[in-house]
Amino acid sequence: MIDLAFDCAGERLLATPEGALFWPRERLVAVADLHLEKGSSYAEAARKLLPRYDSRETLDRLAAVLERTGARRVICLGDSFHDRAAATRLLPEDAARLEMLAARAAFHWIAGNHDPAPPDGRWGTASEELALPPLIFRHEAQFGPARGELSGHFHPVASLSVRGRGFRKRCFLVDGQRTILPAFGAYAGGLNALDPAIAQLFPGDYDALVPGRDAVRRLSCRQLRPDLGAARLA
Repeated sequence: MIDLAFDCAGERLLATPEGALFWPRERLVAVADLHLEKGSSYAEAARKLLPRYDSRETLDRLAAVLERTGARRVICLGDSFHDRAAATRLLPEDAARLEMLAARAAFHWIAGNHDPAPPDGRWGTASEELALPPLIFRHEAQFGPARGELSGHFHPVASLSVRGRGFRKRCFLVDGQRTILPAFGAYAGGLNALDPAIAQLFPGDYDALVPGRDAVRRLSCRQLRPDLGAARLA
């Protein structure tokens, strides 16, 4: 795995191919929008029948990131659980997996719009946002100047054409001052990185850091394209 280094508010950070952010100086991993138990939520609502292994896949990828980076701290940037009751629907083996990860690294859960009161206690601590100067971690980016802001919420995706074929890939969005992380959850949807809801947050040009199988590629927003059809945040 080859991580891609970038700068945010003067700090050297790494975007990983798994879709996580690593802050080497603090031995800290940040992930956004895990949406644990989205599959079981959809099944209960009878809207979609999705296999309920999304939580397991997501937690396994998070475990791999922690193993590879040696992180001692994890910040989950909101919408970690798909709804208020999601934690109670975790299969016993998935709850045990999460508890094992929380014993290995100190977890901090940021409140999101799907989980305004994320569970803490045996799995760590929780708050609306968390400041670790010069960086601040929150669920949704705030409009206006925000030096050192790291957030999620938008599930950004880069839409691009490679050799005549169109692709939509989850991505980080960066401009040196703020960073928006991709959704880490297995079943998370995505919003085009050029969508006005996202573009208005960046006063100038910004880049998309696009995770691939083994590495992360940096693209200018000028290299991206709008979606051909309608796409929405899930």
